[in-house]
Amino acid sequence: MDRFDNIPEIALDWVKAGRKVALATVVETWGSAPRRVGSQLVISDEGAIEGSVSGGCVEGAVVVEAIEALEDGQPRMLEYGVSDGDAFAVGLACGGTIRVMVEPVGPVLPLEVLEHLVAARAAREKVAVVSAPDGGPRRLVRAGFEDRFRMDRSGFEADGTFVTIHNPPLRMIIVGAVHIAQALVPMARLAGFDPLLVEPRPAFGSAERFPGETILDDWPDEGVRALGLDARTALVLLTHDPKLDDPALMAALRSEVFYVGALGSTRTHAKRVARLEEAGFSADEIAKIHGPVGLDIGAASPAEIAVSILAETIKVLRTG
Repeated sequence: MDRFDNIPEIALDWVKAGRKVALATVVETWGSAPRRVGSQLVISDEGAIEGSVSGGCVEGAVVVEAIEALEDGQPRMLEYGVSDGDAFAVGLACGGTIRVMVEPVGPVLPLEVLEHLVAARAAREKVAVVSAPDGGPRRLVRAGFEDRFRMDRSGFEADGTFVTIHNPPLRMIIVGAVHIAQALVPMARLAGFDPLLVEPRPAFGSAERFPGETILDDWPDEGVRALGLDARTALVLLTHDPKLDDPALMAALRSEVFYVGALGSTRTHAKRVARLEEAGFSADEIAKIHGPVGLDIGAASPAEIAVSILAETIKVLRTG
């Protein structure tokens, strides 16, 4: 997860505390920018800030403009040229141009829209805020931008409106706290997933083996249902034991999870398919399973297998 992922929530908290607040959103940037389009910074009338729009290149100038926007209640569309020297200071090879949209909450971005946005995010619903050009109305939508939702890609539409995508955080539920999981968990977190482990065997699912991680000791089907199986969740089955993998697999195949991967050889997968057919699952449902799990990169070690699993998960997420 992005460490600045809670900016709308902070903005709403500040408004409720009686502050005037503006949201600054990156709407255009150069290819190697430290923050992608859609990244946000929240600014209060007291000069407090949370978040980032450029990793430090232009934040100071944006804050000044945002405070002025809070005084006159008007939006701003800001454009900055970032020098090579400033870019190098934040770890980039070269500079470029960045555009930032500033919206005071209330006069420009309706408080009701912000409240509904925060509620939708809490419910793990995908939503977008559509901002009309020239300070026109802002609205919250839940459909109509499927490619943008799939790619997590905010941006301008042909009519000049800007669409800020708010997807639920990505999760990876891993059934089986085995050696591959020890490599996969930190890799998944680096890639933006929130990794969650389901492991009913105490010897495997111990805090010593996975310090600081969320580990459910439920039976796998109960564990994955408790965690939730939605369209921003990947399920990876690593126990290699049908008694543990199959219940979770059956729960996932009739859910909205975007990825299901199961460890095992081609022969093991054929036996898995036969069991699922006998249990009444259709060919289309069974076809959702990526088994053997991971891209075929010749992986041998646990870490290499983890790389192949993560790569395949991202490929399915971004390309369908």
